[in-house]
Amino acid sequence: MIDFDNASFVKLNAWDGAQAHAELAEILVPGEQVYLAFKGIRDSVTFTDKRIVALNVQGMTGKKKDYTSLPYARIQAFSVETAGGLDRDTELELWFSGLGRVKLEFGSGVDIRGLGRLLADKTL
Repeated sequence: MIDFDNASFVKLNAWDGAQAHAELAEILVPGEQVYLAFKGIRDSVTFTDKRIVALNVQGMTGKKKDYTSLPYARIQAFSVETAGGLDRDTELELWFSGLGRVKLEFGSGVDIRGLGRLLADKTL
């Protein structure tokens, strides 16, 4: 499992939803749709209509993969931080019941407000 307490993902950038769906096809339930997807160097975070899936690719070959499913129903609070003048990166913090805080950092150009709207729609 990803150590959400001590590490955050490398800055995530937009990733093609079709590619994310193909990468996660084996774990998605029938009919589950990918809304938004973001990828770092090897790891990714995908927002579907049912949950958030964090994919942690491990090892030298990348054959070992950890899929962490984060249900929207377990989100107690979230915070979005927009980019500033010199700091072009954005952040999303989520607080999950039973897990604690998850922090995701995004590269410039990610619509963090749109991501906040998606989370509001799924959690409020």
